[in-house]
Amino acid sequence: MNEKKVQINKRGKGRVSRDEIQNWTKEQLIAKVLQLDAYNFQIRNLLQKKLGQNDSEIYEHLAELETNEVTSVENVPKALPQTNRKTPKRKFDFQKSHKRHVLIKLLYFGWNYHGLAVQEDSNDTIEHHLFQALIRTCLIESRESANYHRCGRTDKEVSAFSQVISIDLRSKYPPEEQHTSEALANEVEYCTLLNRVLPRNIQAVAWMPLRSPVYSARFDCIGRTYRYYFPKGDLCIKSMQNGCELLARHTDFRNFCKMDVNNGVTNYIRQIFKASVQRCAVEQESKDVEDAYAMYMLEIRANAFLWHQIRCIMAVLLLIGEGKEQPEVINELLNVEKNPCKPQYTPAIGMPLNLFHCEFRKHTIQPGDSGKSNNIGNIGNDIDTGESAEEHTSNWIYGDEHLQKLIEAVQGEWMQYNIKSTMIRDVLHQLESIRQKENVSSAPVRAQAWLLQDGVRPRQYQELLNRKRCESLENRIQHFVKKQRLIVTNEPAKDSNLFSEND
Repeated sequence: MNEKKVQINKRGKGRVSRDEIQNWTKEQLIAKVLQLDAYNFQIRNLLQKKLGQNDSEIYEHLAELETNEVTSVENVPKALPQTNRKTPKRKFDFQKSHKRHVLIKLLYFGWNYHGLAVQEDSNDTIEHHLFQALIRTCLIESRESANYHRCGRTDKEVSAFSQVISIDLRSKYPPEEQHTSEALANEVEYCTLLNRVLPRNIQAVAWMPLRSPVYSARFDCIGRTYRYYFPKGDLCIKSMQNGCELLARHTDFRNFCKMDVNNGVTNYIRQIFKASVQRCAVEQESKDVEDAYAMYMLEIRANAFLWHQIRCIMAVLLLIGEGKEQPEVINELLNVEKNPCKPQYTPAIGMPLNLFHCEFRKHTIQPGDSGKSNNIGNIGNDIDTGESAEEHTSNWIYGDEHLQKLIEAVQGEWMQYNIKSTMIRDVLHQLESIRQKENVSSAPVRAQAWLLQDGVRPRQYQELLNRKRCESLENRIQHFVKKQRLIVTNEPAKDSNLFSEND
């Protein structure tokens, strides 16, 4: 099954084809239009409440217009909201400006957000605030026209120090002058401009000019490094490190992820270059190594990651660190011929995860776009991946004044959370002292690491390989084929899924 090509059925769940609609009667079409209109009205009201909008008066007038089928100016209500009487701002004319293709490095603390990707029913995403800032500063006209790609799609609560996007931004200079030293020194201060309107926990770090208009932050990324931070608690770090050494290979990680077969992901082979558990550098010179509150991190580098892959890996490593599993269980789970079905276990929580570093190739593998216009020109369209070709990437541009303001912003975040952390740690110290005086013989409480495992702690532990199994990949594919969500053809499968980045 896996050797055949599996793709999403574009017809989609619950949709009808054009041929079927053409056979409908007039009464059926009218009924369908009325149904969709009622559904649209309900969705609009739901979004109004969900997104916290304050334009209920406007919606009431719109609803009145739709109900009364107003067709002339005389029928428009005169008492429109005061906001409609303001003189509209003069729109920026993007036809008179130039564009340049760039990489932008972002940092964000995702604890209070619902992930990176924009969502229809929530404004609490990184991309919502990012594109709001890009449009407000007139750096782009719209997302659709911005040639936008992201390096990694981080989930809810996941942070990033080195999230990278590729995008077309407004430029002061025409394409033929954009890579001169004068243009780079006097270009629009992209990061400074964005950071003025972005939230303090979402900031632009640097930007890089690109010589190819098709260079992609997603497809031209060759390595991603994540860090997962955790307290030592009662974990055996050596056992966890032994388990990490078994992960570094090119193999099928279907038992270490949340399978996304519904969206056409059927290839679960990934290359982990390196995985290690080590103490955080900021704590190397402080406290005893055996301190239960000492902070460690899992650092893992790969070409790409599957949905919840790192969180699943961390969940198994925590079980190994607690002595409930042996490091060799990783070999067993990676042997998909022997264990084709994933044991049921809960991934570790997402809050400690950080996209820490991304690596990019010097020359894009994207096909050239010889027909590209709109002020970008044909720079870099004749892509030569040889060593003699001019590199499509360059150096990151930071700026000392910008870095100073960025450090101040991050220091503000550090101050608030460090004060909270110190205050909580002081309370813990008092509570532990009281417990020790009340019951000297009692063992110390070491729940720090266990709290990373989302779910209820069982009274009696059951080993992973003895647990109830999930469905196999083949069964899931057959399930969605029957649901007409997927189509299986006799064409050979491609490695398009290797570019996915969902953790």
